[in-house]
Amino acid sequence: MEKMRALAALVLGFSLAIAGSLAVAGETVRVGVLKFGTVNWEIDTIRHYGLDKKNGVEIDVVPLAGNEATRIALLSGAVDIIVSDWLFVSRQRAEGAPLTFVPYSTSVGAIMVPPGSDIATLADLKGKTIGVAGGPLDKSWLMLRGLAEGKAGFDLAGQTTQAFAAPPLLAEKLRQGELDAAINYWHYNARLEAEGYRMLVSAQAAAAALGANGDISAIGYVFDETWANDHVESVLGFVKASRDAKTLLASSDEPWLRLKPMMKADDEAVFDTLVKRYRQGIPSRPIAAEEADTARIYDYLARIGGEKLVGKAKAMAPGTFWSILTNGT
Repeated sequence: MEKMRALAALVLGFSLAIAGSLAVAGETVRVGVLKFGTVNWEIDTIRHYGLDKKNGVEIDVVPLAGNEATRIALLSGAVDIIVSDWLFVSRQRAEGAPLTFVPYSTSVGAIMVPPGSDIATLADLKGKTIGVAGGPLDKSWLMLRGLAEGKAGFDLAGQTTQAFAAPPLLAEKLRQGELDAAINYWHYNARLEAEGYRMLVSAQAAAAALGANGDISAIGYVFDETWANDHVESVLGFVKASRDAKTLLASSDEPWLRLKPMMKADDEAVFDTLVKRYRQGIPSRPIAAEEADTARIYDYLARIGGEKLVGKAKAMAPGTFWSILTNGT
């Protein structure tokens, strides 16, 4: 209930920011999305309930094959908005591409262990084989390494064996008993959770241990700030439509029943867990506060991931979070 009140207050803040400013009605915003990505649940909700038109824009969905394809599409101007993370945005800004970020979801990766596993703490992972989605520079993996070092006093990378692979393959290898634990994306973990698998620790817990005062977004809507400056009303309208959809998805079961076929939930337990975890991942903090925490986590990731992860920028680039929102205007 407290989270819902906070979310309602945030939506009201967006409403006040936008009220009276939508002079350009119906401008088309091209959103590049992965064909089977979870962001489709929100975009489909926006379009089905007319939340885009209500807020003065019209969304044109551009399906794309993979994360790299979405980034190329944005940088080439083929789409206006994609979903990506703040590491990508900050690195691009540092290299001269003025991208910026609006939080979309605080749902992050976590370490999952099988039912009946004797792994109860991070220290119990010593000598084990861990699957890791996203590669050796994945931010959840790096944050969990930091948590292991600070809380359990051991090198998670040096004292375990890692298997880096695609998320669906890792989930299946964990089911088959070929892995002792796996760090995977939230929706794969939600399906495992419904099957009785247990979350050992999440990347949000790691972020808190590294200095975050609250949940930080794993991903967000990303767009070119120069383009946004020329289309402020439309971008604000899109953001408001996104917030309206989140409010609806957080408070009503009806839209989820409509989305159920798209979610490909194997059974009711999986469906219920996906809904629960999605709702828990709806950002509810002031964006300026989240930006400050994200900058702290960036500092750590820059140290441990180095230039391969962040490029030459040692600190998160100013403007990584869209200043129109962080300034409250």
